[in-house]
Amino acid sequence: MMPQSSEYMYQMLEMSRAAMVPFNLMAKGMQNFSGSPFNPMSYTEHGRMFGATFELMERITRDYKKPEFGITHTKIDNVSVPVTEKIVMRKTFCNLLHFEKKNKAKQPTLLIAAPMSGHYATLLRGTVEAVLPYYDVYITDWLNIRDVPMNDGVFDLDSYVAYTIAFIEELGPDVHVMAVCQPSVPVMGAVALMSAAKNPKTPRSMILIGGPIDTRRNPTQVNHFAEYRPIEWFERHVISRVPMNYAGAMRRVYPGFVQLTGFMSMNMERHMGEHFNLFLNLVKGDGESATSHKKFYNEYLSVMDLPAEFYLQTLQVVFKDHALPRGKWECLGKIVDPNAITKTGIIAIEGELDDISGLGQTKAALKITKNLAESKKHYHMQKGVGHYGSFNGRKFRDQILPVIRKFTASQEK
Repeated sequence: MMPQSSEYMYQMLEMSRAAMVPFNLMAKGMQNFSGSPFNPMSYTEHGRMFGATFELMERITRDYKKPEFGITHTKIDNVSVPVTEKIVMRKTFCNLLHFEKKNKAKQPTLLIAAPMSGHYATLLRGTVEAVLPYYDVYITDWLNIRDVPMNDGVFDLDSYVAYTIAFIEELGPDVHVMAVCQPSVPVMGAVALMSAAKNPKTPRSMILIGGPIDTRRNPTQVNHFAEYRPIEWFERHVISRVPMNYAGAMRRVYPGFVQLTGFMSMNMERHMGEHFNLFLNLVKGDGESATSHKKFYNEYLSVMDLPAEFYLQTLQVVFKDHALPRGKWECLGKIVDPNAITKTGIIAIEGELDDISGLGQTKAALKITKNLAESKKHYHMQKGVGHYGSFNGRKFRDQILPVIRKFTASQEK
C-alpha cells in the first residue's frame, strides 16, 4: 500500500531543520559579533543593519521550544504576592497546573481549560496574569503528543471530556471553568454529562470565550475550510507520523508546524510587515519595540503537535456534524444533552471582530440550554476585539474581566 501523501512530511521537516542548524549557528555567531561593544561597527547604522539582518536570519532558522509561564508574582490590592507553579495532578497527556499564591485569602477557584490547538497553554499567559489577583487559578497544561510514547494509548475528543471531568472533580464543587476557544465544546460536554449524572462536583459556572459551540452561525473562513472538505482530505494532507527521534515516534499527528502555517497564511502580509518592522526597530536601536515583537513571536512560533484522533474527531463532531447543538453528540458512551444543565451558570463571551469563531457561535450555548434559568445566563459581546483580544490584552483586562468577575460572583450565592 502506498503511504498517504502527508505521512512522512514530518520527517522531511526534521531533515530541513537539521540542514538549517549550521546556518542558525553561523547567524547567531555573526549576530553576537555585530552587536559586541568591542566591535566599532556596532555603533554605526551600517553595523546595526548588519546585526539586524543576522538576527532575523537566526530567528527564521530557529526551532522554537515550549516557553515557560514565568509568572512569579501577582498584585492583590497593590501588594505584591509571590506565585509558585505546582503540578497537582499528572496524567498521561496533561498536567493540571496550579498557580499557588502565598497569601492565604480565600478566592473562587478557576480552572482554565487551555485549547489543544497547536499552541502551548502558555499562549494564555496574559489571561492567567489578568485573573490571578481575583481567583485561585489552575490550568490544563497539555503535553506535546510527539513526546508521549505510542504504548501510552490514544487521545481523542472523548479523552478531552474525560480529562475535564477528572480535573473538575479534583477541584469541585465550588469551581468555575473558563474555556478559551476550542475547549468550549468539550467543557460544555463535560458539564452536561456531569449534570445528567447528578455529579455533586458539577461546577458553579462556565465561562465560554470565542468557542465553536455552533459553527452554523455566522461561519468564518476557518469553519468553511473545515466543513466542506471530507475527513479523508485532512487525513491525506495534514496528518503525518512523528519522526523516530521523538519519544512518540510513529504516532499519527496533526503537526504544529502545519497548523502554524495555516494561521500565518491567513494574515501573511501582516506577519511579514511585523518582521520588517522588527528589522527597522533593531536598526534604529528601539529596544522596547523589538523586545515586544520578539516576546510575542517567541510564543506564537512555539507550537505543539495534536493527536490525529483528537483533531479528526473534533472536525467531525464540531464542524461537520454540529453534533452538540443538534443534540446528536455521543461521548463516553452517552448522548450529550445540554438541557441537562440546570445548575451551572453560563457566560458566553465573543469578540466583535473574531474571524475564527464568528459572532453567535458561542452565544448558541445560551440557546441550547433550555432548562437553565435565564438568571444563570449572560452574554457579552466585546466591541473592537478579534479572537485573541477576547481573552488577552488591555480590553480583556479592563472590560471583559470585570464582567466575568461580576457573573462568577453572582453564581457563588
